[in-house]
Amino acid sequence: MKSQQKAIDYYEKNKGLVTVSTPQEVLSAQNLPYFIGISNRTTGAKNISMNMVIIPPAGVAEPHYHATYETGIYLIEGEVETFFGNDLEQSIINKAGDFLFIPPNIWHQPKNLSNTQEARAIVVRNDSHEQEAVIHEKPKSI
Repeated sequence: MKSQQKAIDYYEKNKGLVTVSTPQEVLSAQNLPYFIGISNRTTGAKNISMNMVIIPPAGVAEPHYHATYETGIYLIEGEVETFFGNDLEQSIINKAGDFLFIPPNIWHQPKNLSNTQEARAIVVRNDSHEQEAVIHEKPKSI
């Protein structure tokens, strides 16, 4: 936490560039390993966050939606099927190199299709807070 406060203090003092090096792993609101990069808390950002998420082999996130923000995802490695819709009745499969856009208020649940390799993605949101607007529910399981 000291390095995060140091980054914010630097930004407030200099209004310059801020680097977040090797963020610590935390558990996301979706119950996945998460690495908080750029956010209000780590850099003083006002309107954006940029983080990395890992979906373990055969891992599945908790069903959720983002109440107030749009999300862009770049899949670095792996193959992920994302179920979406009110009852998670639709799905789309993305592979490394794909970009995925998720509008606000769309129920979704990503699942790693590999039983042996993790999926890794960069997640960008037009909300500088990391997880505050993530809403959960458990529609039918997949």
